[in-house]
Amino acid sequence: MIIGSISENIDYEKRVAITPDVVKKYKSLGLEVHISKNYAVHLGIDDNNYISEGASIFSTEEILLNSNAIVQMNILNDEYLNKLKKKQILIGVLNIHKNEQKLKGIISKEIHCFSLELLPRITRAQSMDILSSQANLAGYKAVIDSFAYFQKAIPMMMTAAGTISAAKVLVVGAGVAGLQAIATAKRMGAIVFATDVRLASKEQVESLGGKFLIVKGSENLETEGGYAKETSDDFKKKQEELIKETLKKIDIVICTALIPGKKAPIIIKKEMIDVMKAGSIIYDLAASQGGNSELTEVDKIVDNKGVKIMGEVNILNKLPVSASNLYAKNMFNFINNLYDKDKKDFKINLDDEIIEKTIVK
Repeated sequence: MIIGSISENIDYEKRVAITPDVVKKYKSLGLEVHISKNYAVHLGIDDNNYISEGASIFSTEEILLNSNAIVQMNILNDEYLNKLKKKQILIGVLNIHKNEQKLKGIISKEIHCFSLELLPRITRAQSMDILSSQANLAGYKAVIDSFAYFQKAIPMMMTAAGTISAAKVLVVGAGVAGLQAIATAKRMGAIVFATDVRLASKEQVESLGGKFLIVKGSENLETEGGYAKETSDDFKKKQEELIKETLKKIDIVICTALIPGKKAPIIIKKEMIDVMKAGSIIYDLAASQGGNSELTEVDKIVDNKGVKIMGEVNILNKLPVSASNLYAKNMFNFINNLYDKDKKDFKINLDDEIIEKTIVK
């Protein structure tokens, strides 16, 4: 049985789905690993690093033709999708809502597609959880980048010439990315505030040294899977008032609030941005799904009266080596669960919650 992966378009995606370290793991299961030429050379990883671990180099066409399972970061382009054959397996972050029609087309050809952003949040799936591994890095990098653009020192500094006050940071959304943003900002000496619709986040935020902003009379808006629910109009109004008042004293905002499968909620409206101090920064990690800020534009820095709003479609292109290492391990753990070692075949067991939730129907 063959696991194959071809190069992504590195203009948009620098991460890879297989690293040399995991080639050994696939080989231990009895699987062959086929990758395209110069697969990760842009990451400083030569093809010989893969070959020395047991991988083989083939053309893209050969990989698409011969692989039993194809593992990628993103969905393949139309040309490559049309080359897939019956019973093949495609695994990646397939963005099922954006690519609904493409996926319907290849599923109709009896090609099995698994989208890893749909993994259930259960204990057994933690080692496969790509949202957590990638969001962790994204939260860290968002803080580093926003601090780089901020034109003042971050920690409080006491000098003979006077005292520099610590920067004040607001993190919107206290999921994995938000909690890492809080931890990173605190380590660098900032005063950190955070808000989230899930009341369970309060304890986590405070354990990291952040101050949790609570909307009066709010209830816990959390799904059984641990994600945020959509909020009521009354809650949104109260949240807006609280955030607007808080933003008057905030220097940097890190936005991380997402609802799986839906457009990102707009939490920071223009009138709120208007009350912020000139020189402040908003870094919107939700940009690829519309953004949490009303003024966010993908891959642009918007200037609103001196307040810079930043939103990148793929911040992890700035940390592709670390992100690839984690993603490749997540992918291997998913394959390990999907592969029947006794029968030496992939087993699509829909009684397995992990498989049932991630298969695209």
